[in-house]
Amino acid sequence: MPIATINPATGETIQTFTPLTDAQVEEKLQRAAEAFREHRRTSFAERAEKMRRAAGILESEKDALARTMTLEVGKTIKASREEVEKCARGCRFYAENAEKFLADEPITMDGARAYKHYRPLGPVLAIMPWNFPLWQVFRFAAPALMAGNVGLLKHAENVPRCALAIEDVFRRAGFPAGVFQTLLAELSQVPALFDDSRVVAATLTGSDIAGRKVGEQAGRNLKKMVLELGGSDPFMVMPSADLDKAAQVAVTARTINNGQSCIAAKRFIVHEAIADEFTRKFVAGMEKLAVGDPTDETTDIGPLARPDLRENLDAQVQKSVAMGAHVLTGGHCLDGPGNFYAPTVLTDIPPDSPAHREELFGPVALLFRVPDLDAAIALANDTPYGLGSSVWTGDAAEQVQCIDEIEAGMVFINQMVASDPRLPFGGVKNSGHGRELSAEGIREFVNLKTVSIKAKEAGRGTGTE
Repeated sequence: MPIATINPATGETIQTFTPLTDAQVEEKLQRAAEAFREHRRTSFAERAEKMRRAAGILESEKDALARTMTLEVGKTIKASREEVEKCARGCRFYAENAEKFLADEPITMDGARAYKHYRPLGPVLAIMPWNFPLWQVFRFAAPALMAGNVGLLKHAENVPRCALAIEDVFRRAGFPAGVFQTLLAELSQVPALFDDSRVVAATLTGSDIAGRKVGEQAGRNLKKMVLELGGSDPFMVMPSADLDKAAQVAVTARTINNGQSCIAAKRFIVHEAIADEFTRKFVAGMEKLAVGDPTDETTDIGPLARPDLRENLDAQVQKSVAMGAHVLTGGHCLDGPGNFYAPTVLTDIPPDSPAHREELFGPVALLFRVPDLDAAIALANDTPYGLGSSVWTGDAAEQVQCIDEIEAGMVFINQMVASDPRLPFGGVKNSGHGRELSAEGIREFVNLKTVSIKAKEAGRGTGTE
């Protein structure tokens, strides 16, 4: 795939980029190693000052950065602006909290002063996807740089302008050359990065297929790896829920970012007692969505990011329908230029169909009916993924059971799943391992040193009596 900016709404190629040569990648690696030796010695206060400047740049240039995102991946301009604002909040959060999160932690010992001591590791490679081209980078970079590490970004090939813009923000914020660098490199050049001893760790957000590949490379080189690999998140609705609110939020939860979000609700598991009413409200909400030009302020859903993504999504839908699934609305590509897909709801989904077992990355909702909470939880867990989950119930006992028994890294009660700098983010099973954000995120890429200093014994070891 070429490194290029291609407008998903029109198919027009805006700009192409020449990949870095191996020699140029080597220069950046050496620059990162040299920058780390200095950056690790800076104080939290120095790093925080620069990180706050980065937040200020994001806020002051929000509109321009949002246009860049919308041009490259087709997300609505409203969503793009919100993403830039979120990046600024993430920068400020770690500027304010990094020192507290990495402060020495005393351990009670007899005869010794002991504590946990956190130190940075070095250059960390970030392999990032296109769907949240700024936020998914900043949620790694803000804690990594505040911890004293340096970052190397291998971004998706279809968001080169976003990738370069991120490096530019950190540079203008005052971080020295080499502390954060974008590598406009080809996928074939990635294995060599894992083999290089200057790269000490890596993080990937992407598919489980990509996670297995880079996980193997990291494993061969004994390098720490954080993997966020997507999901097929359940959205469970029980009879005690506020159905109007649940149906309204369900539409947003499925179609956020044009349906291209790892934590978007994908499987809607509804108690049979209220399934008919929920279905009517939910389908009506999906049919009201305005699909079109993502630069138009009134648009709800823009195009998918690439033609192949739309083709794959439609193939999953058509195969599932051929196997017995029923289309309640949508279920087809939209005519005309661009990668547009109709908001879709499928039901009566066969267990062996793609819609039942695979992640559908686009505005396609899967609707299931269940007789009780136990069946809902069993169906929620009947997936190789385990990222997020949204549960709608007013029953306290049901809430506790879902929190304990749903196999996911995150459970949100009576609200949609969302990432927030204050909350740990990550999943289990094929959704990956490790955590981003919160205190847990900044501690993923540090050396936790155990320090124990034996107390001086009276009359011994001093050379005097």
